[in-house]
Amino acid sequence: MQRFGSVIQVNSEKLEEYKQIHANVWPEILLMIRACNIRNYSIFQKDGYLFSYYEYAGLDYEADMVKMAADPMTQRWWAVCMPLQIPLESRKSGEWWASMEEVFHTE
Repeated sequence: MQRFGSVIQVNSEKLEEYKQIHANVWPEILLMIRACNIRNYSIFQKDGYLFSYYEYAGLDYEADMVKMAADPMTQRWWAVCMPLQIPLESRKSGEWWASMEEVFHTE
């Protein structure tokens, strides 16, 4: 099991809209998340930042992420979400959400 954390800003004027669409995530999106071996997925919000955490249970993360990105419904979902988000300038090339380094974990 791999753990992933990432961060992005949310447009403060769009926070309530962001919360509302995530309170009613399209069923196809939830199915694709599961099909791509993502488990225990959460998004938290604080002071204009969104923190995402999930666990990856598959064998080929890159292939699963390509599969997700190629999905037309996922592309539509991202088109709704992306205008509400503000990527961090410090993110790596090719990232939308900035990946975070895990510095501590305990079971």
